[in-house]
Amino acid sequence: MAIDKNINSRVQKLRDQSVTLVPRLSIERARLVTAAYKQYAGKVSIPVLRALTFQYLMEHKTISINEGELIVGERGTGPQEASTYPELCCHTVEDFDIMDKRDKIFFRVDQETKRIQAEEIIPFWQGKAVRDLMFAQMTPAWKDCYEAGIYTEFMEQRAPGHTVAGGKIYQQGFLDFKKDIEAQLAALDYQQDAAAYDKQEELRAMAICCDAIITFARRHADKASELADKEQNPARKKELAEIAEICRHVPAQAPRTFREALQTYWFVHLSVITELNTWDSFCPGKLDIHLNPFYEREIQAGTLTREAAKELLQCFWVKFNNQPAPPKVGITLQESATYTDFCNINIGGIKPDGSNGVNEVSYLLLDIVEEMELLQPSTNVQISRKNPDQFVLRAAEVIRAGMGFPSVFNTDAVLEELLRQGKSLEDARGGGTSGCVEVGCFGKEAYILTGYLNLVKILEITLHNGIDPLTGKQLGLKTGDPAQFTSLDEILAAFKQQVGHFVDIKIKGNNIIEMLYAKYMPAPFMSIVIDDCIAKGQDYNAGGARYNSRYIQGVGIGSITDCLAALEYHVFDHKKFSMNELLDIVKADFAGQEKVRQLLLNKTPKYGNDDDYADDIMLKVFEIFHEAVNGRKTPTGGTYRIEMLPTTCHVYFGAVIGATPDGRKAGRPLSEGISPVQGADKNGPTAVIKSAAKMDQLRTGGALLNQKFTPQVVQGEDGLRKLKDLIRAYFKLDGHHIQFNIVDAGTLKAAQKSPEQYNNLIVRVAGYSDYFNNLTKDLQDEIIERTEHKDF
Repeated sequence: MAIDKNINSRVQKLRDQSVTLVPRLSIERARLVTAAYKQYAGKVSIPVLRALTFQYLMEHKTISINEGELIVGERGTGPQEASTYPELCCHTVEDFDIMDKRDKIFFRVDQETKRIQAEEIIPFWQGKAVRDLMFAQMTPAWKDCYEAGIYTEFMEQRAPGHTVAGGKIYQQGFLDFKKDIEAQLAALDYQQDAAAYDKQEELRAMAICCDAIITFARRHADKASELADKEQNPARKKELAEIAEICRHVPAQAPRTFREALQTYWFVHLSVITELNTWDSFCPGKLDIHLNPFYEREIQAGTLTREAAKELLQCFWVKFNNQPAPPKVGITLQESATYTDFCNINIGGIKPDGSNGVNEVSYLLLDIVEEMELLQPSTNVQISRKNPDQFVLRAAEVIRAGMGFPSVFNTDAVLEELLRQGKSLEDARGGGTSGCVEVGCFGKEAYILTGYLNLVKILEITLHNGIDPLTGKQLGLKTGDPAQFTSLDEILAAFKQQVGHFVDIKIKGNNIIEMLYAKYMPAPFMSIVIDDCIAKGQDYNAGGARYNSRYIQGVGIGSITDCLAALEYHVFDHKKFSMNELLDIVKADFAGQEKVRQLLLNKTPKYGNDDDYADDIMLKVFEIFHEAVNGRKTPTGGTYRIEMLPTTCHVYFGAVIGATPDGRKAGRPLSEGISPVQGADKNGPTAVIKSAAKMDQLRTGGALLNQKFTPQVVQGEDGLRKLKDLIRAYFKLDGHHIQFNIVDAGTLKAAQKSPEQYNNLIVRVAGYSDYFNNLTKDLQDEIIERTEHKDF
């Protein structure tokens, strides 16, 4: 089943360029947006202002066609350039200095860029950016909780826009979409519909955006023709002429070929992430299912070979890797410290009719993942009971390569989650997962992440009668002196009150932020490609999508479970300590009490070992969190739901918490996703999946489970078969997601000591993979400390 690395000189050169270029900050977009606002702001409606700004960008941004490439277009002026979005977050010059000088996830910023930011961008945008408007309207309670690390806010430096392309961009061109828009405009009823004017302005904005993307593509065609005229190499001259022809056809018209389909998607992708810095990045979704009709048709016609298709996909992969996530600072950097922009391609799963979706392109994509060894795009395999074991084994083989790709999702569970949320069967079958682990109906849903919730911090505040011990502020409710608690149920009752209190504060802030984006920062381009924005005449950011979900992501379920298990086991059941005695030891960070700490670490029931004593506590915490969030409505008609994932936030959240009753020292990372606390799972991977599966994951919008194996465990055909069987077993228990690090701790420790020798070492972090050398020391240590399974 093993394959040879099959990368030709063209792809190798493009790949080398992508991975060796130093990430830089580009000020071009900021200058163009500022110029557009100076020209149009106050003269047109806000949707039209945003459309004209997008049009100005598409007409004036630098056109980049890199040497040898077959798929064209960059967000910046070239590869590895990150744009800024001053209308959302107007960075200070000090922010630019930090980005330039920090050791990890840096962006080089030259002096001219800093001068332009200081003299042109900041004077215009200061006080007008969404971030400024947002913080001006947040209550002191919201700000105190945010600064204390009780929750984070995703829209603080990034825009909403967590969504995925459906199939219509492969079936219609933007001239077709413009006709649909014009039909809706013509049908507006200004006498009976009070919202007719607002719909008119949104539809006008969408029509402008249709023209803008076509202009953008044709500028690439002109550039390609210009380069072709100068090109001396006949083969490259022909390729440039083909690029020009393709860019004059798509995306104005629907794609006709495999290559045109890829180029269509890429123009749409660039347009979405140029319009706004959506978090997560836009995503092609079920790429194999979308591409397969083009592939089969051309293979049969003899106009495409498998190798030619592979080369095109390899070039496509490089384009994703050329786009570092927009720069972040402060808390937003700490919750997501990576260049990865979370574009997550789905492979496999089911077709819209519910049948097996695995096809030849599915296997081709797995080959690409294995051969290219790039951080972006992220990839996952969707595994249904209808998919053949051959596909699961091939995915396991790629996982065994040790990059953490692809992650693995239970298609049948995802389908049930979407149906439980009220989606139609057809739309649910057309959906899948994106970002880290989030479910949605592709091309039809806005499913927006609003921030992480620090469950362990809330417990710490509960055990201090509502006071945050780090700041000394009374952030929570006065739910009682913990010394007076006589049972775990009393602790949980107080914790439930605190969770409700903090979720109320968080959602009140969320609702203000949602309305700020709906009013001041519509996304008319993205609205074109998501149903039913055109039909409603309503923007994506204002509830125009067919389905609208908002997520709050819980962090630290393993840690809080083990904390509560320690209290119940040692204080209430075995009375080894009084509540005050144990809490005093914890408050002192176990100073002089290492024996007690080891008792808590090693002689206490722990989540992840298929031990109902601990796992039942996990279920109680899950219910409290779920009840506090799920089903609440948003101002634009969305519904709140929960997820269980951290990105890198479990490190940040741990840093704002003192020592905890599970034996964790102050400031150390929390557990991630629904994984056990690092090193707490002692009974093997089967016990872990049985513990995790006790959670009703079908009531979430995603739950992330990490596992780490030594490479020896998955050697040979027997190792692959066992890995496949573990995945199938977990999914029979309704597990949502599982992913693997295939690496031993010795290798990771060696990489810490001699990073220059491990520049290409990729590991799975949370919902993404990253270069080990890109991670902070705390995050590196956290991955090293994860339980290393040496057998199934």
